[in-house]
Amino acid sequence: MNTIDFWFSIGSTYTYLSVSRIEAISKSENITFNWKPFSVRKIMMEMDNIPFTPPSKKIKSDYMWRDIARRAQFYGFRPKIPAPYPLTQFDLANKIAILGMNEGWGIDYVKITYKRWFEEGKEPATEPNLSEIMQEMKLNKDEVLRKVEDSDIEATYQKNTNTAFKSGVFGSPTFIYDGEVFWGDDRLEDCIKWLKLS
Repeated sequence: MNTIDFWFSIGSTYTYLSVSRIEAISKSENITFNWKPFSVRKIMMEMDNIPFTPPSKKIKSDYMWRDIARRAQFYGFRPKIPAPYPLTQFDLANKIAILGMNEGWGIDYVKITYKRWFEEGKEPATEPNLSEIMQEMKLNKDEVLRKVEDSDIEATYQKNTNTAFKSGVFGSPTFIYDGEVFWGDDRLEDCIKWLKLS
């Protein structure tokens, strides 16, 4: 089965669209996705690219929310726009994702986190949302938070971010197959087309 690297950051708004549909695509196209959490915020800061900061970028921000709402409607999703943004616990949300990927519950965590963020207005990695997610997933929140503080998680987070940057990733979501970079939810299908041509 072919594999596409799926680079994402919880905190990226457009990633909601990809996270919400990627498993159905995986089944229908017989393609696996390698979920890779990283810090898009760090990369964007290094590139001096801070997106959608109100009020200076209100026009662009308004467009983003409307665009997400339109695309969500195409897919049959019903988000409540705008969702809380930017995130106050960006790094924690993504480090939990890394731990989850290591332990086998990461994909479910990311999907539930995005669903609650965009469809219920509950900001990731904040309370009481985090406790509710952990309870829903039958995980011990205190144990999860303790493990997230491990130096190995921080090291993986930094390694993922550095690898993403070196691979040509500058935004989330990004899909990479055989060194070819496809940025944005609307490029997922292009990445699959490229894979089939290879």
